[in-house]
Amino acid sequence: MNALPAAAATAKRRIRRAARILLTDAQGRLLLFRYAPPARRAFWCAPGGECDPGEDFAAAARRELREETGLDTDCGSEIARRADDFITLENEPVTSDERFYRVTVDQLEVTADGWTDLERAMQMQHRWFTRAELADWPEPIFPDTLLALLDSTAPA
Repeated sequence: MNALPAAAATAKRRIRRAARILLTDAQGRLLLFRYAPPARRAFWCAPGGECDPGEDFAAAARRELREETGLDTDCGSEIARRADDFITLENEPVTSDERFYRVTVDQLEVTADGWTDLERAMQMQHRWFTRAELADWPEPIFPDTLLALLDSTAPA
């Protein structure tokens, strides 16, 4: 996401365990959230976030989905995983251990009732994206392999 200062690039990175939800609607659109951190380029990513201490990935997926969208549902089985080095919104260099889940809804009115102070400070907003929009969006979308991930996890 951002270049690291030399000292940060060589520091030992913490493993950040996180769950992400590929939430699609009946029209095949994908829900993403936009974050606009100060002094960094805005970016989009799927609902989700870091596991709480002692929390497994599936429980984190359900909690994060509820907090970020208002939808409280079982997210099913893990469908994919990935690792990446990045800088958190709090400017901590980490190596991610991300697990992905897929949920489909007929429709959903997203509520911000469960958003954290950090999410509010990042001017978080949401949008439902079509495939064409995902392929040609002017701001970064993470992961950059999102379309391939959607294709590989499409419901049968």
